[in-house]
Amino acid sequence: MLGGQHAPAEHTLRIQDRLSALDLGDLRGRARDAELELYSFGITFTVYTQKDAIDRILPFDVIPRVISSEDWNTIEAGVTQRVRALNLFLWDIYHDQKVLKDGVIPRDLVEGNANYCSEMCGVDVPNGTYVHINGTDLVRGDDGHFVVLEDNARCPSGVSYVVENRHLMQRSFPDLMANIGIRPVSNYGQKLHEALVDVAPQGIPSPQVVLLSPGTYNSAYFEHIFLAREMGVPLVEGSDLVVENDRVFMKSIDGLHPVHVIYRRIGDDFLDPDVFNPESVLGAKGLMAAYRKGNVALANAVGTGVADDKAVYAYMPRLIRYYLDEEAILSNVETHICREAEGLAYTLDNLASLVVKPVGEAGGYGITIGPRASREELEKCRAEILADPGNYIAQPMVNLSVCPTLTDDGVGARHVDLRPFAVTGRSTWVLPGGLSRVALTKGSIIVNSSQGGGSKDTWVLE
Repeated sequence: MLGGQHAPAEHTLRIQDRLSALDLGDLRGRARDAELELYSFGITFTVYTQKDAIDRILPFDVIPRVISSEDWNTIEAGVTQRVRALNLFLWDIYHDQKVLKDGVIPRDLVEGNANYCSEMCGVDVPNGTYVHINGTDLVRGDDGHFVVLEDNARCPSGVSYVVENRHLMQRSFPDLMANIGIRPVSNYGQKLHEALVDVAPQGIPSPQVVLLSPGTYNSAYFEHIFLAREMGVPLVEGSDLVVENDRVFMKSIDGLHPVHVIYRRIGDDFLDPDVFNPESVLGAKGLMAAYRKGNVALANAVGTGVADDKAVYAYMPRLIRYYLDEEAILSNVETHICREAEGLAYTLDNLASLVVKPVGEAGGYGITIGPRASREELEKCRAEILADPGNYIAQPMVNLSVCPTLTDDGVGARHVDLRPFAVTGRSTWVLPGGLSRVALTKGSIIVNSSQGGGSKDTWVLE
């Protein structure tokens, strides 16, 4: 918000002046009103480890995170480049496998990955788009540059909070936002629907899109409702779908209606009990047969999880060079792969200064932050790495940038990250902003909502 000591953030000066003119009591009052709105509108999520609180709001901080147009141009170009490379990589590993034959990435890292889906081999997806909705997690380091922490190419969540946070700010702080020139985010539903229609089976004049949800107990169920409403499409569960003659239909009170595109918010394993988990009741029997024959499109495509694996992430700069003949616009954080002898040795020798992450976990679980870990925690981490090296990567601790945040003690600095959302049909569009998550605990760098983090409205300036 303020910039560096020798490079003040001139693009935020007017916003700084308006914030400075606000009385702290008024700020707290408006923050309380905003929180009540979140409850009243049902803008909630579930933390599975807290069974006594099925619905809780995502804590919202009323002081916005501001991004200059220059910074956004870099982010937008870098995210778009990354999505292009991910889609080319996924097509390749399920078809020609040139990247494996050329030794750019180890074959066993791909084919041995739990998310690699052999059922996708030879399947042609419309426009070569596997990752229709992507969330790229970025952080800003000491040098002021954004770097990529990880890709989310399966069922990335959080975009509903981006749009609702903006609506909340427009209602609560119209005086702060007036004539600033902030890029809009409210057209996300329209852009998402357009992209999904782009990948529908050919020859359908008005494709029927549906959103497939696992149901009310899913942590992101509010978002499923929100996105279905924003797109103007039915929200369905597996029991609402039926497959006949390799075509998908939706049950309704007046019979069966054809379905052409399914935006699914359930994992691969639960999509089709005939192919994956036979005990699943979340998907529909025969769905994969219809998909393989091109009679229905799935977004995101089956088998995309191999592309957002934390071990595969380490190879992304090489994959961008290999497929696009370009250098990565957004750099990775330096990553040591424990499945490789050199990476394992370096990690074990420098455990106290590294952040160790299990490759299969999400939501901030299982992470060991070396500089802040006790001796016992470090030894436990060492034992877990040695027991299963392939499950871990290690990175230097990035000193995440901070934003002013309203706390119990007044306005203080709290660490933030950013998840821009990219939507791809025939081409890629990046929502101008994204989910800015904030670590509300002083000194914490864990921003995940499941670990007590909150969110901010993200203002990308015109």
